[in-house]
Amino acid sequence: MKILRKSLLLFLLAVASPLAAFAGPVNINTADAATISAELQGVGMSKAQAIVDYRKNHGPFKSQEDLTLVKGIGVRTVEINRANILLKSGDQKSK
Repeated sequence: MKILRKSLLLFLLAVASPLAAFAGPVNINTADAATISAELQGVGMSKAQAIVDYRKNHGPFKSQEDLTLVKGIGVRTVEINRANILLKSGDQKSK
């Protein structure tokens, strides 16, 4: 029984480790669409590409709320992801 429990624990750690390693804040002013999509909840590839396209056409985002100017990104999406939206390098939290 102990071996089964230990094996199960090791399996769960092995499965969860890659997810933990890649989860975290993303700089929306420098990240590519794939990274934005992977890091922000509710943001798939098409919305992430819209963020990148908006940034290219209008310049860097000055606030997290500026994301709502991108078609398909609403206030709720910003609120859900607030802790993971960075605006410049070295930011821990951007407002």
